[in-house]
Amino acid sequence: MRRYGKNTDEDDIRSRPNRKGNRPRTNIRPKHEDAAEGMVLTVDRGRLTCLVEDRVVMAMKARELGRKAAVVGDRVSLVGDMSGSKDTLARIVRIEERASVLRRTADDDDPYERVVVANADQLAIVTALADPEPRPRLVDRCLVAAYDGGLEPLLVLTKSDLAPPEKLLELYGALDIPYVVTSQDELYDGHTAADRVREYLSGRTTAFVGHSGVGKTTLVNALVPEERRRSTGLVNAVTGRGRHTTTSALALPLDRAEGWVIDTPGVRSFGLHHVDPSRVINAFPDLVPGTEQCPRACSHDEPDCGLDAWVAEGHADPARLFSLRRLLSTRERREGD
Repeated sequence: MRRYGKNTDEDDIRSRPNRKGNRPRTNIRPKHEDAAEGMVLTVDRGRLTCLVEDRVVMAMKARELGRKAAVVGDRVSLVGDMSGSKDTLARIVRIEERASVLRRTADDDDPYERVVVANADQLAIVTALADPEPRPRLVDRCLVAAYDGGLEPLLVLTKSDLAPPEKLLELYGALDIPYVVTSQDELYDGHTAADRVREYLSGRTTAFVGHSGVGKTTLVNALVPEERRRSTGLVNAVTGRGRHTTTSALALPLDRAEGWVIDTPGVRSFGLHHVDPSRVINAFPDLVPGTEQCPRACSHDEPDCGLDAWVAEGHADPARLFSLRRLLSTRERREGD
C-alpha cells in the first residue's frame, strides 16, 4: 500500500475519476423562478396529470424532490413543456405547503402513512343505509381522519328508500355534522340528490370517501360534467360487498358551480396508526379549555382526565365528551368490533 508523508505534494496523489463524470456534486438547487403553477388532478404509475391554467399537462416528479411525493390536490410548480400536447412531459420541481391532508394507513398496526388527498377543505363521508349495511365504525374512523387532517366533515347517507336514516343520525347528533340524505330514485331521476349535495360543495374542494358499493362514484358522476364521468359498479350479491370501481383518486370540477370534487377509491379499512389524539380534540373547541386540568399526555379517556370534572361542572354537554371518546376509541377497536 502506498503511504503519503507530511511533505507529500497534492500532485503526488492520483485522483480517481468519477464513473458518472467529474462534475462536482452540490446541494444548491435551482430556484425555478419561471415555473408555472398547477394542481395535481390524478397520479398513475409515476405520471401526474396536472391542471395548468386551462390546460391539462402530463408531468413527472423531478429527481431533486427526492422521496417527496405529490398527491391529488397538491399545488405544484412545473417547468418544461406545458403545451399539453400529446407525448409531452413537464417536470414538477416544487410541491407547495399543504393546507390540509387526508391520511390513512392500511391497518392500525401499519406504520406506513399514505397521504390520500391534499388541500381539500371538506370530507364527504358517503355511506349507504342498506345494501350494503352501514358501518358506523368506518364512519367514525373517517371522522377522526378528517379532524386530524384539518378537513370539515359532511355526512352523505344514500339509499334512504331502503332504510330510514334516523338511527344512524342519532350516533352523530352531538357532533353537529351537516348531512344530506338521498335515495336511489332521486339520484337516477332528475339528479335531485346531486342538486341537494351540491349546495354543500360550491366554492370548496371536497374529497369523497366511502365503502365500495354505497353509491359514491354514482353521486360524483351526477355532480361533474358528463365527459368527466367514471364507470360504476354494483354490490356483489354473494359477499354483500361493493366492487371497486375507482382505482385512483381523481379531482374533477363541479358542474354548474365553482369548486372541485375528489373521488377516492372505495375503502374496506381505514387505519389510524398515524393519528395523534391531541389533534382530534381541536375539533371540539367547547372541550379544549377543560384539557388544561388534564395530566401530561392525557388520552382524554382515563381516570385522571380533566374533562370529566369540566363537564360535571356544566361547562360542556356530556354528549360531546361521549362522542369525542367514542371517536378516539376507534384507534383501539377494529372496524368489525
